[in-house]
Amino acid sequence: MNNQIVAIGDIHGCVRSLKTMWNILKPYKEATHVFIGDYIDRGPDSSLVVEFLLDVRFDRNCVFLRGNHEQMLLDALNRNEVDNWIYNGGESTLKSYDNPQRLSDLPASHIEFYHETKLYYDTDSYFFVHAGAPPHQTIEQSKNDPKAEHFFLWGREHLNAFETPWEKTVVFGHTPRPYPIRKPKMIGIDTGCVYDELGYGKLTAVVLPETKFIQQTSLD
Repeated sequence: MNNQIVAIGDIHGCVRSLKTMWNILKPYKEATHVFIGDYIDRGPDSSLVVEFLLDVRFDRNCVFLRGNHEQMLLDALNRNEVDNWIYNGGESTLKSYDNPQRLSDLPASHIEFYHETKLYYDTDSYFFVHAGAPPHQTIEQSKNDPKAEHFFLWGREHLNAFETPWEKTVVFGHTPRPYPIRKPKMIGIDTGCVYDELGYGKLTAVVLPETKFIQQTSLD
């Protein structure tokens, strides 16, 4: 039984970077691969990112978490809340699908993929989630608190917390930084793959429990 976990940060439509990272991670193919969410929006090839993940999902043990961008797409699809999604980068995703007339015209397998993403992945030593966990309560409390679901997708307040009551290390993306975030019980792996500003533009993975960071400079 391989106890290694590889967590992979926000991809945002950068399919070439993702494919290269997938190859770099071949030595860890027996590990569980946890994708931290935000597969889509802003970058050029959101539809190809999802297509690639669907192609390889059975090659390794994969867990796909939901990011706030997948949530916005689902809200646009299910509640007709389109404007907020478009404002936040959804336009590039629609373009990658050749601008369908209706969102429901997206490939059924892709819509199913978005729906099946998980809010978190919990292990004995780590809690994997897109944005983070509420810093004022334990992880167990957050898992049982419906209000925490919004934080799992959008929250950032934990980044400024002096200390937290968390029982384990929280691994998250969502907040781009030039370097991975390493604080007590926190590992942040969004290094802004989709941005070309100074210091950003890298896709980051972390191998656990070694806390070994692997980075691929954006190719997109």
